[in-house]
Formats: sequence, structure tokens, C-alpha cells
Amino acid sequence: MRKIIAATFVSLDGVMQAPGGPDEDPVGGFEFGGWTFHYFDDVGGAAMEELFSKPFALLLGRRTYDIFAAYWPYQKDPIADAFNPATKYVATHRPDTLTWQNTHALGPDIITALRRLKQDDGPDLLIQGSGDLIQTLLANGLIDEIRLMIFPLLLGKGKRLFGAAAMPAAFKLVNSQTSTTGVIYERAGEIKVGSFVTGEPSPAELERRKNWK
Repeated sequence: MRKIIAATFVSLDGVMQAPGGPDEDPVGGFEFGGWTFHYFDDVGGAAMEELFSKPFALLLGRRTYDIFAAYWPYQKDPIADAFNPATKYVATHRPDTLTWQNTHALGPDIITALRRLKQDDGPDLLIQGSGDLIQTLLANGLIDEIRLMIFPLLLGKGKRLFGAAAMPAAFKLVNSQTSTTGVIYERAGEIKVGSFVTGEPSPAELERRKNWK
């Protein structure tokens, strides 16, 4: 049986919006895009390498699909090498606009589709980003594993990982690691942002940014 794994960057107050760069997701006036940038170290990098080292299929909400499809096909690095050939399953009402290679729409009933996929043979289904989709899956008890990378920031507002509609469930700790940022935090001034985006944005990315203002 395949597992659904949600791997998520999250602040101390539960915000998961736009961890990778200022232009990633400014919806709702979010001002802190790129909030993880200055906190990545060798421990975080190794955790990401381990996450992507095993076979997986990507499970994405439509907004995260649009972000990824406008970026990763134009990159040449280990993450692009893992993401581009992977099978992608997307929750979308516009299946005819999915252009990234090996992408499949989940159809109008995503819960039934995912329950069926979980019973099939194949690699685990890895969620990246996709906050709205995560809310739906938590409400239906479909997430089997949650991998959190918790950063020492209070962002105050933004899209949150856990909403009130989540189905009550118990989880057990399987593994934990501490990065060089430590586990006891003291205030360190204003939030600094950065961006993991490299090179000039693709035409698809420029169009996405224009539509997301």
C-alpha cells in the first residue's frame, strides 16, 4: 500500500506559505516569501536529499503545480532531476492546462481517486506545498506521514498547515534531527528573506506571477 507523505516547511506559528522566495506566493498580501532561505544548513540539505533519494510520485494542489511547472522544467540540478521525470498527480478543475511531463489530473473526486491510488502498486505519494490540498486530505484522514522542517520564526499571518477541519488523529515520532539553529530560540531581530530561485524566470513563471498579484 502506498503512503501519502506531506513534507512541509513551517514556521513556529504554523505558517507554510511561500517558503522559497518573494515571488512564490504573495496571495493575501503575504510579505515574507523566502523566509526559510537564511536558515538552511548542511543538516537541512541532507534531510532534503534523503527525502528525494527514494522513488516517489508528486501529489500537488493546483497552485503548487503552477509554481513548480513554471520553474523546475527550466532547471538543471538534483531536485529538477528528481521532479521532472516523476509522475505528478494534481488536484485541478482545469486538466486540459496541465503541461508538465508525466502529469495526471486526479479528476472531480480527488478523495476517491487518492484512495484508489493508495491501493495500487507504486512509489509513495509525496506532497510538496499544496496547502489547500493538505487541508482536504487532513479532513479525510488520508495523510499517513508528516515530515516537518520547523523554522525559528513567527510570521503572524499566512496560509497555515493545520486548520480546524482536520480529522482528529494520533501520530508517533519516527525520527527527529536538530539543525544548527538549535532547539531553544531567542529573538534575533527582523525577518530576513531570500530566494532559492536561480537564473532568469521562465516566460511561464512571469505569467504566473502576473496572474497571482
